[in-house]
Amino acid sequence: MTSKSTTRRRTTTLALGLALALGLGATAQASAGSPRSVSGKPSDNITRIADFYGAYIDAVTDEGGGKLKDELRKHYLTPAFQKELNAWEAKNHADGVLLAQNVPLAWKVTDNGTANYTEAGVTLTWSRDTSTKLVVDMTRDHKIFHIGTKGAAGS
Repeated sequence: MTSKSTTRRRTTTLALGLALALGLGATAQASAGSPRSVSGKPSDNITRIADFYGAYIDAVTDEGGGKLKDELRKHYLTPAFQKELNAWEAKNHADGVLLAQNVPLAWKVTDNGTANYTEAGVTLTWSRDTSTKLVVDMTRDHKIFHIGTKGAAGS
């Protein structure tokens, strides 16, 4: 006879194994009862870039989020870069922050390190096998002044 604890552990292990096999790792971890945490601080540009992308993607995804999307751009992007993005979007018929017509399923922000400004690598995940790597540059006063694709000329 097995104890309830052993049965729960086996069930959790089985569910986690199945979910990982299906490519649902993060979802499985959260539903398996493992606590998750996210931390940041407003003085850190990497946190701010991650906050921007999280809120921006939510605004684009959520019904009626257009006004929030515009407000986020005003708050996080330099005025000059906002104009540059508007021109890029008119030419490319896509979202200039995401550099795409679709909305990603997930994002990850990594510090690329610089001295006079912050350069972050942003990975946008579209499906299990498809992602885009962006370079996002932010001034010391927390304003994004460039978003481009990794490895592109001028990035």
